[in-house]
Amino acid sequence: MKSVVLSAALVVAALISAPAASAMALGNYLLHIPERRDFHTYVWAAISPCRNPDNSKRTDCIDVLSMPQPIAKAIYGRGEAWLADGRYTMVIDDPFGLRCGDIYYGPTIPTHDVYTWDPNTLAGQMVSSFDAGCDGAPGGQLTYPFFLTRM
Repeated sequence: MKSVVLSAALVVAALISAPAASAMALGNYLLHIPERRDFHTYVWAAISPCRNPDNSKRTDCIDVLSMPQPIAKAIYGRGEAWLADGRYTMVIDDPFGLRCGDIYYGPTIPTHDVYTWDPNTLAGQMVSSFDAGCDGAPGGQLTYPFFLTRM
């Protein structure tokens, strides 16, 4: 009887002292950016926790592969998504990020894309910065809301 009571007490103590879950589950996600002028969709594979120099797992970071669908004029990206203040942040430099003219065959401009999102709602925004715009326009940045759907 003592062992049952002790086991129950340990379970209750573990539940009370457990930190709130704020990390995103590992797995595959469909990235939706409805307002971005692009014919691609992307699958993000949150593949593993990031590693420390001693190869131990981190709890504040996940490795993410970004896979375009279709692969035409797009790159496979890889980034580390850092969890801070309850939000993930990941940076991807995209050589085809800004599409000019014909969306399929027109010129493209490299972008520096910063994604931030809430791990619980899976909603966030992407700020895409570029040194020069389409047709000789000055550089700038565009902000797009996005959301992730677990696959």
